[in-house]
Amino acid sequence: MQRQPSLFSPVLIVGCVIIMVSFAVRASFGVFQIPIAEEFNWARSEFSLAIAIQNLAWGIGQPLFGALAEKVGDRKAIVLGALVYAAGLVLSAGSTTPFEMQAYEWLVGFGIAGTGFGVILAVVGRASSDENRSMSLAIVTAAGSAGQIFGAPTAEWMLSFISWQQVFMIFAGVVLALILTLPLMRSPVAVSKAELEESMGQILIKAFKDPSYTMIFLGFFSCGYQLAFVTAHFPAFITEMCGPILPGGALHSLGITTTSSLGAIAISLIGAANVGGTLLAGWLGNRYSKKYLLAGIYTGRTIAAALFIMMPITPTSVIVFSVVMGSLWLATVPLTSGLVAHLYGLRYMGTLYGIVFFSHQLGSFLGVWLGGRMYDMYGDYTLVWWIGVGIGAFSAIVHLPIRETPKNGTLPAAMA
Repeated sequence: MQRQPSLFSPVLIVGCVIIMVSFAVRASFGVFQIPIAEEFNWARSEFSLAIAIQNLAWGIGQPLFGALAEKVGDRKAIVLGALVYAAGLVLSAGSTTPFEMQAYEWLVGFGIAGTGFGVILAVVGRASSDENRSMSLAIVTAAGSAGQIFGAPTAEWMLSFISWQQVFMIFAGVVLALILTLPLMRSPVAVSKAELEESMGQILIKAFKDPSYTMIFLGFFSCGYQLAFVTAHFPAFITEMCGPILPGGALHSLGITTTSSLGAIAISLIGAANVGGTLLAGWLGNRYSKKYLLAGIYTGRTIAAALFIMMPITPTSVIVFSVVMGSLWLATVPLTSGLVAHLYGLRYMGTLYGIVFFSHQLGSFLGVWLGGRMYDMYGDYTLVWWIGVGIGAFSAIVHLPIRETPKNGTLPAAMA
């Protein structure tokens, strides 16, 4: 019998490192919202549009990099992604107008696509045994949350003694260093004979004709909307809306003395809570229906967001919301990617998941851009929050009719 890869393989470890660094940088952009706007006297919507474009480019680039990885190899696709990512950060550091920043964020977004979930989850999925696959995908996803834990606070800390331009340059160097880890990323082609015989065009037609694939695509939209809006606008939202942090209080004693620092800590808390939430989702995904787990996660997010915006915004409510929302944050990713692999196999998982992820990034674009636009129009984020509540409820419902029966000829022999 052929020996199955262990859970903690070199591919999994390297994948975790790449995702962690890529997401640490990406998750920090909300911290730069106020410093950049104040330096150049930009409207809030200008930098928001730049981040929104970054998310849209990430969504467009994800299926492209997934297909590229399947054609020329995973490592070549990741090298290209890291180079584009670093170039975008360096050019963004030299931006002095909104148009320049928005133009260069296309590069950053494509770079995130090349070092993000679509490519990494596919290569880890192929390198994992059938019994470990769901958990492996969860571990890689949790690594992204681990990056979020230190990404925003690190950026906030560096901004206290160097300029945001210098922070961007440092981040570019760190992203380039990811290339040094790639010699360890060698993934076997763990696919069935039937999958090898299918062309990409055939599997895409099969997926596009399947209502379940359409429902997965539509359901992932709200995930992107909620996550990107919170990542980009939550630090500024907390700074402006949260009540004072009282001297002598519990938060003050922990060194959280300003609402600005609370904003960075909130993003970090979301990432910390999500490590546990995502690992739990991966464990449950091996045992229970993925569509019902996804519906439950979206329901939980909807309730959490509605309660948060209806209650007074205080430092305590921010902490509670961050922990609750964080536990549900990226828990959808191993379940969604695992569901795609379960239905259509591993051969073109990167491309198929990349297309689904495009819906996620359309939601991200809308969440970030609409947040800045509504803030400039009305002076607060309330309406944007309620839109997120509505589409979250839609996602919870749309997952329920999905048929989880694998398509003929798409599963590896061990899974058939």
